[in-house]
Amino acid sequence: MTDALGSQGERDDDPEPDVRFSYANERTFLAWIRTSLGLLTAGLAITQLLPPFDFPGGRRLIGLPLIALGVVIALFSFQNWQANERAMRAGRELPKSMLPRIAAIVVSVVAVIGLLLVIFEGSSK
Repeated sequence: MTDALGSQGERDDDPEPDVRFSYANERTFLAWIRTSLGLLTAGLAITQLLPPFDFPGGRRLIGLPLIALGVVIALFSFQNWQANERAMRAGRELPKSMLPRIAAIVVSVVAVIGLLLVIFEGSSK
């Protein structure tokens, strides 16, 4: 027997989690999806609309990691939602997510790259 979460062999007597926790889990998933869409949009705008830097490929150096991060977040946010839902239904501790750490690292690295590109813009002339 397979349920909506795709898990097999769950007991029928597993207690339903408080609906407020399920809704909070869903809101978190939707927040990650909004973050993903924002990163994809920002990456596309940077690569297509930002004026070019003196450094060849500077726009892509900033935009492509943001697009890639948006894809990673979109893919793994559903997996996190699903794992949290399973844990709540089984009465287990919620699993840790790597998404916040990955997002913070990528955005920080991209910000440093952008800062360096802006600082050194025009210095080669």
